[in-house]
Formats: sequence, structure tokens, C-alpha cells
Amino acid sequence: MQIYREKDYDALSRRAASIIAGEIIHNPACVLGLATGSSPEGAYRYLVDWYKKGFVSFKDVRSVNLDEYVGLAPDHDQSYRYFMQSNLFDHVDILPEHTRVPDGLTRDPGAFCAEYDAYIRSLGYVDMQLLGIGRNGHIGFNEPDDHFVKETHVVDLAESTIDANSRFFATRDDVPKQAISMGIGAIMGAKKVLLVASGEEKADAVYHSVCGSITPKCPGSILQLHKNVVLVADEAALSKLTAAGVEV
Repeated sequence: MQIYREKDYDALSRRAASIIAGEIIHNPACVLGLATGSSPEGAYRYLVDWYKKGFVSFKDVRSVNLDEYVGLAPDHDQSYRYFMQSNLFDHVDILPEHTRVPDGLTRDPGAFCAEYDAYIRSLGYVDMQLLGIGRNGHIGFNEPDDHFVKETHVVDLAESTIDANSRFFATRDDVPKQAISMGIGAIMGAKKVLLVASGEEKADAVYHSVCGSITPKCPGSILQLHKNVVLVADEAALSKLTAAGVEV
């Protein structure tokens, strides 16, 4: 695992964006696995800025998103499709038909999940998978469990995840209790994984993902088995690694 230690959120966002932009410049028709939430938001801002300045183009890029809340329409302001449109897709030249986000309103989740996996396989999996990490070590919405779930699936969100995401909703009761998430199989099938983490509240998850036992109790720990992972994090998120003497 390659680790970049950055001073703060802005610096890590710029670093992450530069890695993504480098992937696109190297392979203009690349497949990007994309994430939502506060962790990648800064990187998307840099990518939009660089697109507007003519440094990078998304016209041949295809994207596949990690997850979506069950029950939220694409135009709901807390849906992940809405997030992607607002933070990236509406501001660059990516073709709408080249973007995929799980359908939170699907009436047949089992069939949808199987189709989503089939689509990812048809692309040859993704070239670069962008990930954030939850405080409990979840990647995508793969929550701590007694086993790793390989396929795209419907997840019952952990109480800690609901608590963490409640800041985006009017009340905690408004937070969806389920999500559709890309499974561990598709994530591990990516040719490269770019993991971003910011803040002291992520320090435990980062430490256990990098140095802990490989266990579904900390889903991020599976990344230790991937051959090409880049971790970009700020000093606060890396604090427990540095305290343990890990060179970063």
C-alpha cells in the first residue's frame, strides 16, 4: 500500500484529484468507480476546476458508483445520484449514458443487484476505484459483518452509520435505513484503489484497515489483500498509524 500523508483536507483533496486526473490522462476511456460523501467532495471540486481550465476531459470516461440509499429518488437532494450530478457530472463533459448509480427505487432489488454486477463485469471491472471509509471501517456501504459480501446487495445500515449521516437530514428518523452497495468482489476487482480519509474520527478505521487483522468486522481491512492501493489521508486520519510507528 502506498500512503500519502497530507497536511489537511484541502491538500489531500488536491492529491486525490491529481491521481484521478492522471488516470484519465493516461487512459481517456478509463472506468472510474466513484464514491460520495464528504471525503471525495474536495477532490471533485478540483477535478471540475481542472476540467474548466482544459486540463482534463471526461468525454470518454465511464463511471460506476458504489452505492445509493434505498427509497430515495434520483432528484432527492440527499440521494447519491443527486450528489454526483451536483458535485461532478453536471460540471464536466461526461456523457450521462456513461454514468451508473444504483437505483434506490428499484422494485426488484435482487435482479437489479445482479444486473449491476453484470454491467461491472462487462466493463472489465473498474480501472480506479475511489473509496472513503466509515468510522466503523465500512467501504461503500459494506458494513461490519461476520462475512464479506461479494456481490452488490441491499444492506441494513449500522446504527453508527445512520448516526454519522444524520447531519445531512432534517432528523435522524429521516435517514434511510437501507442502501444498495457494490460488494467486496467488485471493489477488489478494481485495477487500482484510491482510498481517502480525513479527520481524527477516521483514525481508528484507517489504523485497523492498514495494520489490523483482515476481518469483515472491519471491511476496509480487505484492502490489505489488494495489490494496488493508494491511501491519501491527512495527518489527523493517520495519527494512530504514526503513533504506532508506521512509516507514512
